[in-house]
Order: sequence, then C-alpha cells, then structure tokens
Amino acid sequence: QVQLVESGGGLVQAGGSLRLSCVASGRTFSTYTMGWFRQTLGKEREFVAAYTWNWRNGVSTYYGDSVKGRFIISRDNAKNTVYLQMNSLKPEDTGVYYCAAGTPATSVLTSWQNYDYWGQGTQVTVSS
Repeated sequence: QVQLVESGGGLVQAGGSLRLSCVASGRTFSTYTMGWFRQTLGKEREFVAAYTWNWRNGVSTYYGDSVKGRFIISRDNAKNTVYLQMNSLKPEDTGVYYCAAGTPATSVLTSWQNYDYWGQGTQVTVSS
C-alpha cells in the first residue's frame, strides 16, 4: 500500500515557476513508477510526466507534449519524494495536479488508468 500527499500548488503569473512535491509512504517507493497528471473541469485526466527506474535501463523520464522543455520530474528515494518543477507556466497549465504511483508498462505509462495509487491533488492556477 502506498499513500501519496502532494503539495506546492498555488497561484502564479504566466511565465513563472512552481515546484510540486509528492511524498509517499511505504517501503517499496523506489520500485514504483511515479507519474504526474493534471485535470481541469470536464476534461479527462492528462498525462504530464513520469519517472521510472530499473536495473537494466536506469532512470527514464517521460513528458507530455504540452510540457516538454518546460517541466522537469525528479525523485529523491531517500526522502520518498517525487518533484515536478514547472517553468514558463502558461494559463493552460491551470488544473489540479495529481501524483500517482504504479507499475505500468512503458507503452502505457501515459494512461492514468494504469496507476494504482493517487494523491488528493493540488491546485495550480496560472493567471495571464
């Protein structure tokens, strides 16, 4: 069982930055793929970023097309924490950001249905 708690959301002007944190409980944190998703009212949950690790390939990171080059996902296993550094924020980045943990295959890690554990979400609002 994994419990996830996000923090770091808030209101920021366009062009600004925010860093989200997600603290996980559970001893097997390092074995999970960690993802960030976001959702706005009336829309499906959208993939933002994912961080995976395995003995063969080491660390791999993945990003949604809309955030590539602006967002960075990172992870500190010693702190059981995954971060999402968000730079050059745009109004369309507004939404509730969720942290997720699971063991999805690489081919499906952008689909929210393949994650097992979710945080409560943190609101990010970018004003124009």
